[in-house]
Amino acid sequence: MIKIAGVDEVGRGCLAGPVFAAAVILNNKIIRKNIKDSKKISFKKRILISEYIKKNSIFAIGMASVEEINKINILNASLLSMKRALDKLKTKPSFAYIDGPFAPKNTKIKCKTFIKGDDRIVCIAAASIIAKTTRDLFMIELGKKYPEYKWSKNFGYGTEEHLKKLRKYGVTKHHRKTFRPIHNILMNDARETQ
Repeated sequence: MIKIAGVDEVGRGCLAGPVFAAAVILNNKIIRKNIKDSKKISFKKRILISEYIKKNSIFAIGMASVEEINKINILNASLLSMKRALDKLKTKPSFAYIDGPFAPKNTKIKCKTFIKGDDRIVCIAAASIIAKTTRDLFMIELGKKYPEYKWSKNFGYGTEEHLKKLRKYGVTKHHRKTFRPIHNILMNDARETQ
């Protein structure tokens, strides 16, 4: 029987926090009507759907840290998080359907890429829901240690409020120093101390 894993990552465009990916092999009997691109579902509904998918599928989560993002760049870190998710699956799929134009390297699973796959393919949409829910909850927890940055609302994305707080309070170890807005703040701080 052919088993297909949907794979998606979340958090590429954020200024803070890791990038997360999920790999999901859906149960054939799962009700699919509510499974769609995670960006089209409200936060509360996404949590409920994520729990439903987890109970009715085989899934795994991969992550790449801020340090890894700074070292190997966001694209490679995203692909690494996808590879980690695929490698952690307890059941090996016949194929992996990957959201976006690039597939993770050095995986023994045959990969096929799909532009806007999270909008077109249900197993990729399921992966996007689990990855986004996992990352959002991670950022809410992390935000308790850094309440001034409002990560419970912006989840590390470069909102106007987040940028304002960055200029006021500075850069934390959880910020991606190779991203232009963070890099520019660090450069300005360095110039001011000279």
